[in-house]
Amino acid sequence: MKIYDITVPISENVSVYEGDPKVEITTANSIKKGDAANVSKLCFGAHTATHVDAPNHFIEGTRKVDQLDLHKLIGKCRVVEIDKSVLAIKAKHVADLENAERVLFKTRNSDFWNNSADGFRKDFTYIEPEAAQILVEKGVKLVGIDYLSVEKFGSTDFRTHIILLEKEVVIIEGLDLREVSAGDYELICLPLKIISETGDGAPARAVLRK
Repeated sequence: MKIYDITVPISENVSVYEGDPKVEITTANSIKKGDAANVSKLCFGAHTATHVDAPNHFIEGTRKVDQLDLHKLIGKCRVVEIDKSVLAIKAKHVADLENAERVLFKTRNSDFWNNSADGFRKDFTYIEPEAAQILVEKGVKLVGIDYLSVEKFGSTDFRTHIILLEKEVVIIEGLDLREVSAGDYELICLPLKIISETGDGAPARAVLRK
């Protein structure tokens, strides 16, 4: 059984969304320094690398990341490849999508991970609100994309996020789909069970099985 790891690693070189905390990984305890064990200290935002957005990310008082339905995060999944000339996933790109409960979009964004250390890209391909609405109407319960947001950079109303999250559609952002072809798979994506005041999201390990 082929397993594809579609997780972007968390490292101090990984790109983060503009304004988010930068990644800091330091050594708290070290065997080389005489400690009994190696222990790392991690500091980064909840939306670093591959991560899951919970409804409370944009809609106050809704479900937090530790309360997400795990059934939505595990199961049959379709990878849809969008032509590299496309800068926005529109309604026409999802109009014919049928019988898919979980959808991951592979776009030109995937190539950005080849040069992650170059910094955050603002020109990433995103999902337009009209396409998000169609996905909701088709009963899709999880949507993923291969960069750090489903939303157009600079958006002020965050309609794509809100359309999906108000219907409790799970959003996965920051996927690495470079080695994955379009088609049907089984998705396993488990965000860290972080309990916090906002519960807005959490980094996750995500894999596809063919």
